Amino acid sequence: MRVALLAFRLVCLAWLWPVSSHYSNKRRHKEPYGENTKQKHGGRVDLKMKKMDSTKSLLIKSEQLLRIEDHDFAMRPGFGGSAIPVGIDVQVESIDSISEVNMDFTMTLYLRHYWQDDRLAFPSSSNKSRTFDARLVKKIWVPDVFFVHSKRSFIHDTTMENIMLRVFPDGNILYSVRITVTALCSMDFSSFPLDTQNCSLELESCWYNRLYINFLLRRHIFFFMLQTYFPTMLMVMLSWVSFWIDRRAVPARVSLGITTVLTMSTIITGVSASMPQVSYVKAVDIYLWASFLFVFLSVIEYAAVNYFTTVEEMKKLKRAKIPNTFDATEAMAFDGCFHDNDIDMTSFTEVASTPNTERNSQSRNSTVSGPAEGTRLRRKNPVKQHFSFIMSNSYMIDSYSRVIFPMAYLLFNIIYWSLYA
Repeated sequence: MRVALLAFRLVCLAWLWPVSSHYSNKRRHKEPYGENTKQKHGGRVDLKMKKMDSTKSLLIKSEQLLRIEDHDFAMRPGFGGSAIPVGIDVQVESIDSISEVNMDFTMTLYLRHYWQDDRLAFPSSSNKSRTFDARLVKKIWVPDVFFVHSKRSFIHDTTMENIMLRVFPDGNILYSVRITVTALCSMDFSSFPLDTQNCSLELESCWYNRLYINFLLRRHIFFFMLQTYFPTMLMVMLSWVSFWIDRRAVPARVSLGITTVLTMSTIITGVSASMPQVSYVKAVDIYLWASFLFVFLSVIEYAAVNYFTTVEEMKKLKRAKIPNTFDATEAMAFDGCFHDNDIDMTSFTEVASTPNTERNSQSRNSTVSGPAEGTRLRRKNPVKQHFSFIMSNSYMIDSYSRVIFPMAYLLFNIIYWSLYA
């Protein structure tokens, strides 16, 4: 009986031995994973890490799904047949800069291409598209679109290349690139800075037509009003102050005239340095040089006033028959001009008649006695008489200039802004 019981135990032990051995082997294979997991997560088993990786759940890779190796993507789709339509969409992100000196403009944009390539069609039960990065773009055919008048351009690559490729199950493709391009713009500065520029961004391909994207750029005038026009107007008005200064104050009027002339030269030089060297006259050049002419004429006006004043006072001194003992320096101010108020004329008995008294006496004689027989009457030029009158009364030049200069400059501004604004 005991022998039968012992044999029964041996049979049961032999039957249970492979199961326990297999169970221990399975636990032996799973222990490393469990130990690492416990060490990494502080004794807790992360259930997410036990799940299978989603990238390994696909039966085939993307290149195999799109059959990249089965086709020659150096050739365009449908090679040998009709051209395939390629749609282009441009979304301007920003216009970074516009340079008048270099005649170009810089902008950042999204360039999108749309076309269909049946070679990239793939089966999909959900009819969802797949999105890829720049690595797959290098393995397929893309349109060879380029910028015609591009000086510099680059694809943004921070933090990675800004390229997106989206493939749909039916073979439709969306290819988007973020680009910064500096393109040439032929600008016309005839009306600068009151101008409007028409710049175009041209895209072309070896297989397709050229695409034009026109940008109408209108310049804001307020910056140039503050930097150029307002200072120029103030300098011209400042030059008119000399018309109210005494004509004998030579240092004051000369220094004021030279200061305004030098300031106008500085403004013209600064504007020319920031502009391209073109062979035609710009609107700002017309305004600056016309204003410079007004400032320069104000200096010339005082030169004429000073000259006529000196001549007039010298004539008065000569007509007064000044004795040899008279010191002429006593009648001169520190500015070098003779001053008739500084001369004591009471000591001189004979005073020469002025041209006005001579003309009056001649007119009285002409009314009393008629012209002799055989004499020719000569009519005097009224313009010459008026000019001689102004020369003998030089202070009137300043009086006329106080009205003529502002009115002429106001008329110039009305004509200028009506033509260019």
